[in-house]
Amino acid sequence: MKGNSSLGLLGFVVRTYISPFIHKDRYRRYYCSGSHTKDDSKATELNRKLGSGPSLQDFIKTSNKSADELHEEYEEHYMTQYTSSTHSRKVYFETYGCQMNVNDTEIACSILQKAGYSRTLQLTEADVVLLVTCSIREKAEQTIWNRLKQLTALKKRRPKHEPPLKIGVLGCMAERLKTELLERERLVDVVAGPDAYRDLPRLLCLAHDGQRASNVLLSLEETYADVMPVHRTPQGHSAFVSIMRGCDNMCSYCIVPFTRGRERSRPASSILEEVRMLSDQGVKEVTLLGQNVNSYRDLAEEQFSSSELNPQLSRGFKTVYSTKQGGLRFADLLDKVSLIDPDMRIRFTSPHPKDFPDEVLKLIQERKNICKQIHLPAQSGSNRVLHAMRRGYTREAYLELVENIRKLIPGVSLSSDFISGFCGETEADHQQTLSLLREVGYNVGFLFAYSMRKKTHAYHRLQDDVPAQVKQRRLEELITVFREEAAKVNMSLVGSTELVLVEGESKRSSEELCGRSDGNVKVIFPCADLPVQPGKPQKDAITPGDYVLVKITSANSQSLRGHALIHSSLRKTKTSKHHLIEDSVSC
Repeated sequence: MKGNSSLGLLGFVVRTYISPFIHKDRYRRYYCSGSHTKDDSKATELNRKLGSGPSLQDFIKTSNKSADELHEEYEEHYMTQYTSSTHSRKVYFETYGCQMNVNDTEIACSILQKAGYSRTLQLTEADVVLLVTCSIREKAEQTIWNRLKQLTALKKRRPKHEPPLKIGVLGCMAERLKTELLERERLVDVVAGPDAYRDLPRLLCLAHDGQRASNVLLSLEETYADVMPVHRTPQGHSAFVSIMRGCDNMCSYCIVPFTRGRERSRPASSILEEVRMLSDQGVKEVTLLGQNVNSYRDLAEEQFSSSELNPQLSRGFKTVYSTKQGGLRFADLLDKVSLIDPDMRIRFTSPHPKDFPDEVLKLIQERKNICKQIHLPAQSGSNRVLHAMRRGYTREAYLELVENIRKLIPGVSLSSDFISGFCGETEADHQQTLSLLREVGYNVGFLFAYSMRKKTHAYHRLQDDVPAQVKQRRLEELITVFREEAAKVNMSLVGSTELVLVEGESKRSSEELCGRSDGNVKVIFPCADLPVQPGKPQKDAITPGDYVLVKITSANSQSLRGHALIHSSLRKTKTSKHHLIEDSVSC
């Protein structure tokens, strides 16, 4: 269904088509009863009018209209009134949490711009403040509550001659805590879940009329495929592209299936169109996004719906759900995306380890512009804890996958997620996780103490029995070991030459620049004019979005340092890297 604006569209259908038929029957019964004979003339006139109204057959015919026709009627009937008074209103976004929330912000911005709002980057200019929220941990939610109190104080200080400031909460926290958000200290005017952004113009219209409004309905279809996000990446050199929403994995600790719904994939044609547009705009790096990005499967692509193309899981991995058959798979999509622009880096996150068949790994190795960096969330190094988490693999299967990845993609960079203090985790379990960190050696890590979430399997079936101070101590030990191993991995790159996509000035010094290597490690180097071609005297300044070759001279667990040699590109570096390095050093 185009739009999937389920709540608004349902209300339109009910009010426009069902209500007259129901009311007609109700009023006939009322006026035909013997107790209301004194108003017979009015009853006769009303019955005459109702008799000429729509019948049940009219409603059935209307229901056979296409989804596009119904959506257009909905927009024409209701949306005009929402946009008529919004042209001077400015909306300010604050985004918290994962990259999906960054993309959600861009989608919501696009929808509101179409409805007449303009985006401002200055909080003091805003008529509407929207927080795009995360609900993955309690600390993330507490951050939002604190921010809402600050915004409410700002709202009270707003000059009386200006329209009242409206505050909204979008995303995962909105879906999880709708009632509390609207009622607790009355801090919020609008609440919209991840699948309700199309309804934002209506919700804000109600808010501007003095009402509190919410829509947190989850959808089995919504992917916002027809909404072109308004990308606002730093200097425009990189962008996130959502390829799927929701998750079916049902890991016992995870709230995502309950805040973002079931897994559904965006049509490939829509994704490719967006990536082409970004390429035309000069974007140099695209990250494909999804809660379980590598389980992507576009079932609408009939030419790929062969029964022979069954899902292939990593060896030793299993799922808790029945996998989809046929369709265009993640490997197919990654192949198509990488062919759009050979000088555009392609990344993807966040994957699940189960969805890394050799076909995907070989494509990453073969394609020059697909980064040789894989996020491989482990969560724990203990088989007992992995089973309680419902991860679908053992420590041994995970290590076998790591070995296979490094065999097929030499020099690959690995990152991971870990949780300390999960339900029932013992000291022995914790030690096994520490040993996994040492055995694999990751470049980048995301480590957190466990925070139980309502609705999850763990909330209903397990006990959060690890004391907070123990969780924190174990987390600190995980961080210490991770940094030790990451420092070793990064130190091994000293003396190498890395292709870096420049992001901008270093946070610590305006005389230094920073960027990201192919392995997604931060690289810092002095700002200087560089040769454009080997052996030629012409030099150009380095600007954000440039590719430069950087000789690595030092490293720690967080970053690499070096000096830039020459301007470059993906195509130049991959085909004649050693030649470029030798010539640039002599310049």
